[in-house]
Amino acid sequence: MIFLNMAAHNDLGKWGEEKATQYLIDKGYNILKRNWRVRHRDLDIVAIDGDELVIVEVKTRRNQVFTTPESAVDWRKIRSLTFATHQFLKVNRINANIRFDIITVTGTDDENCTIQHIKDAFLPARI
Repeated sequence: MIFLNMAAHNDLGKWGEEKATQYLIDKGYNILKRNWRVRHRDLDIVAIDGDELVIVEVKTRRNQVFTTPESAVDWRKIRSLTFATHQFLKVNRINANIRFDIITVTGTDDENCTIQHIKDAFLPARI
């Protein structure tokens, strides 16, 4: 039973990332990477918006009964995203203006979901 719930959770997350990616493409963003990993940290979406490199954290939830999706981006997650971004820049030898966004996808199917894009959602942590 636990494995089925985890599989459903993973499927929901993948679906949410697909929705967020398509949303960004429709808004004119250039997607550079998806699910970029360094050690146990990852960046959901790395994109270009104009002259900015945008690191997008995607949070998907079935509903907002217990908490809003964006509230899951706490100081630990921000620190992890900052470290992963630093490594991404280093590995790819990128020097650019950086922005951290959050996209929340709430729902369970294409017809009944809402997408919220929070630009400049947080500042990077000191590492």
